[in-house]
This record gives sequence, C-alpha cells and structure tokens, in this order.
Amino acid sequence: MRAVVFDEGLKFDNNYPKPIPQEGEALIRVKLAGICNTDYEITKGYMGYKGILGHEFVGIVEEVNGADTSWIEKRVVAEISWGCDDPDCEWCAKKNYRHCPDRHTIGIWKKDGCFADYITLPTNILFEVPDNVPDEQAVFVEPLAAACEITEQLHIEPMQKVLVLGDGKLGLTTALALHAFNLDVLLVGKHQNKLDIASKQGVKTILLDSFTPEKKYDVVVEATGTASGFETSMSLTKPRGVLVLKSTVATGKELNLAPIVIDEITVLGSRCGQFPPALRLLKNKRIDFKPFISGIYSINDAIEAFEVNKQKDTLKVLIKMD
Repeated sequence: MRAVVFDEGLKFDNNYPKPIPQEGEALIRVKLAGICNTDYEITKGYMGYKGILGHEFVGIVEEVNGADTSWIEKRVVAEISWGCDDPDCEWCAKKNYRHCPDRHTIGIWKKDGCFADYITLPTNILFEVPDNVPDEQAVFVEPLAAACEITEQLHIEPMQKVLVLGDGKLGLTTALALHAFNLDVLLVGKHQNKLDIASKQGVKTILLDSFTPEKKYDVVVEATGTASGFETSMSLTKPRGVLVLKSTVATGKELNLAPIVIDEITVLGSRCGQFPPALRLLKNKRIDFKPFISGIYSINDAIEAFEVNKQKDTLKVLIKMD
C-alpha cells in the first residue's frame, strides 16, 4: 500500500506492507487525512517517532477481527490514543486513554499513522460519522474534540468573558468551538484573513494591533505557542481567573510567573478531548471547517503537501487517498 513514512527523513513509500488487524481491531480504508503541526514537529525529531505519520482521518471499515462485525462498511473517525485496558488502570477505566502510561498514539507513539491507504485500530476507539457530515468536515473531529475539552475540564458560566489569543488553526478552532457552546468569546490575532473565518461564523474578533489589553477576562486561552503569548495571556486574565494553556510553549526563555501568584490565577493545561461532543457540533452544523482548507493533495503528492503546510499563510492541508 501507499504510505507517508518518517525515518530519518520524510518519504513516500509505494509498497509499504498492508497492516493485518489483530483481535478486537478493524481494518480501515483511509479516505481523507489532515496534516497537523504535530506531524511537522515529528519530522524535526519530536517524540523520536519513526513510522507512518498522521492521526487525523476519516475512513471506511472493511474488516473486523472479532465478533462485532457491525462496524463493517461504516464511515468512522478514531480517537488518537488507546490504553492498556488493565482493570486496575484508572485512566482506561474512565476511557481517558490519553493519560494511560502504556498507551499507543496513532502516528506519534508506538503505532503507525493514517497517512496510508489502510490503518488498523481497536474498535473501542472508533466513532461512526453522521451521514450529513462530509469527509471534509469529519477530518477535523480530532482537533475540534481537543478544543471542546476545555468545556469538559472547566465550567464556564454564560456571563463570563472568554478571550482566545492566537489565530492559527488551534486558536480558530477553539474560538469557534467555545462560540458554538454559546459563550461570550473574543478572538485576538495578527491576521485579518484568518480572523475573518471566525467572524463570518459569529465570533467576535479583533486584530492584536487594535486591541487594548485589559485584565478583565474570566478565561483566557493561550493558543499562540509562544512565550510572549503566555506572558500576554497572564496580563489579560483577571484576578482569580483561569488561564488555559492550549498550545505547548517550548522555550528556554525566563518567564515572570509572579502574576499567577499575585492574582491567584488558575493555570489549566488542556490537550485532547472526547469525540462525541465534536461530532454533535458537526452534525448540527454549528461549525464550518471549509474555510480552513488550504489545499487537498493526493497521497502520491504528500511530500509536496508537507512543503505547502510549512507556508505561513497555510491553515489546513488535507491528503486524499481515493
């Protein structure tokens, strides 16, 4: 089968071995997959991973190794991690596989990813895609679920003010998701064309250059991935407010964390999320991801797609297998 593989370099393999489903697994024919910034970071050495890249996808189940054959021919998405399923594992008992110490993560850790014609996955992490949700929307379920996780971790009251800092894929998705939950959201970013994507779907937006910083926001979501963004977020969070870190700030820069203590700010790390809320938002057409799509490339042109993904104005590049 065709596959996009990272092993001391990114390459397209036209003859990669087709996976065989183990007990309890499904063989899934991948239809569409999305390139994530994590995929790009892996090509720079993140996690020390080698293998097929990719973790955002939609596909069709063709085979099941097990008793539950009801999945066959269903269109599905899948959570990116699964755990050990040991009865004594507190994380697996709550289906919070992302924190299981013995987890597998698609295309990131101990499991080949979805940039290939086929992938095998446990049926217990699969979710059927509603008929009215096209592939070009369904492929965004994983990042949308990550945005929805904020509401899973934190109760935001209707009258509270929420600010999202950063207008990349992560910031846009987070702002749209919180707005879909009928929260009072303001998105602050540097690019008018990206802010327009959110404003056209009802989100309040403002350019950073026109924004007057005030320490008045109950919840601030940091989605820039920069040390300066973290510092700005602290300066916008009101006393006893919540600062949500949605992006990983990987830097050696010294940070003044005194405001967290002085203003008694709660810092909340937020990563992956549950798929059902994201699927419901898409089924009810609360969010439209079409404006995110910068290009759709055949898997045969995947190396070119990765190059396009690096460009500054690119939002989301998709890889099509059909």
